[in-house]
Amino acid sequence: MTILWTIDDLMAAMHGRPMGNLPEGITGISIDSRSIGKGEAFFAIKGDRVDGHDYAGIAIANGATLLVVSEAKLPALGRLSAPMIVVDDVLEAMVRLGCAARDRSAARIIAVTGSVGKTTTKEMLRHVLAPSGRVHASVASFNNHWGVPLTLARMPENTDFGVFEIGMNHPDEIRPLVKMVRPHVAIITTIAAAHLGNFKDLGEIAAAKAEIMEGLVDGGHVILNRDNEQFDMLERAATSLGISHIHSFGSNPRADFRLLEFAGGSERAVLWAGIGGRTLEIEMGAPGRHIAENALAAIGAATLVGATIDSVVAALGTLRPEKGRGARHRFPIGTGFFVLIDESYNANPASMRAAIALLGETETPQGGRKIAILGDMLEMGEFAGRVHAELAAPLVEAGIAHVWLAGPEMVHLRDALPEGIHVEYRETVDALTDFAVSSVTAGDVVMIKSSKGTGCGRIVQALLEKYPLSSMAGNAA
Repeated sequence: MTILWTIDDLMAAMHGRPMGNLPEGITGISIDSRSIGKGEAFFAIKGDRVDGHDYAGIAIANGATLLVVSEAKLPALGRLSAPMIVVDDVLEAMVRLGCAARDRSAARIIAVTGSVGKTTTKEMLRHVLAPSGRVHASVASFNNHWGVPLTLARMPENTDFGVFEIGMNHPDEIRPLVKMVRPHVAIITTIAAAHLGNFKDLGEIAAAKAEIMEGLVDGGHVILNRDNEQFDMLERAATSLGISHIHSFGSNPRADFRLLEFAGGSERAVLWAGIGGRTLEIEMGAPGRHIAENALAAIGAATLVGATIDSVVAALGTLRPEKGRGARHRFPIGTGFFVLIDESYNANPASMRAAIALLGETETPQGGRKIAILGDMLEMGEFAGRVHAELAAPLVEAGIAHVWLAGPEMVHLRDALPEGIHVEYRETVDALTDFAVSSVTAGDVVMIKSSKGTGCGRIVQALLEKYPLSSMAGNAA
């Protein structure tokens, strides 16, 4: 059993005091009483909706070896007899532990932000760095004020490469997080209209994303999207911070990691990249031009932290899309099958366009339909009506003839779509779920895309429950 933290190091880092018979150390850290593992410490964080202290007993019953609790909450824990470390504030204690993890680590650290493609790029880096050493990376989208310190605190001391996703939906959110992470390389994937309701314009979004550069270690590197309209602004921000290692990726002729040509397919893709005077032919196990563009940033970052370009390129061939981010399922139905492209994790105008374009490029069996199931894009504020209506043009351009919509904002897209497109609209996701499950037929390729908060993932789950996966479960059709 590998010890993540000795109890002495844990208490010293968190400024905690012991209660009870403490173990020699812990094997992991959890904030979820339901999934905690034996030997792990349960951090009773108080969130917006629930207080972890209310689940301390469940955590112990499920195998937690130690509780980290707040001094003020001790009376509420009653007669719970379990080893504890008592701290002033549990979240702040985890922040201190995360900083201690960073201090003790000799790992090369990469931090990723951007309006689109953060998690995909982070997972790509996890995948391509694995042949070169021990990789520690954020799980899911643990990219906020508790996810980043939790990921840091979980980083083993012998980690070779650390990959951290850092998100935001307001200014001044990235700054304190990146100063904990202190990356050697920072990536900004792109600037787009995500969380637009909280900002005046794309310039404000770019300024907020630029905060990631403030945490770079001395001599660190930043990688920017040269195709993005905000590139010049971000480059100036990097220069003003005294960053001398500024790299770029994209199709722009001046990009350091340049996309020369792209050939997409339903399951895979091939790209030709110009890097360091070489032209590389790169096979990717995931389709989509937007994935290829992010791959260039990942190639650049991985080589900057010491991976060989040949090992990175080889690993991209075995890359697979993640659940909710392009994962494909093939379902038998009748005498044939239909394909589901699961993009249900998140959405903004840029990622919607990318997913629609990918559906348009996907081949269907003869007689099959390309169906876009779209839910609302959240956090668009006063721009919501316009950005939803503007999805009509990419749908027409991609040749999508069947569009099924759910949510109050999708009314704007419904009204903007031209005659000739078969539109189904339902006010709620659940109503559309019933329709979708009963309406798919053999030969269809169905793409589901929405912001996570709309619940469109329930449509994916309903299809998984209704139609058993074929032997190609989880793979591209």
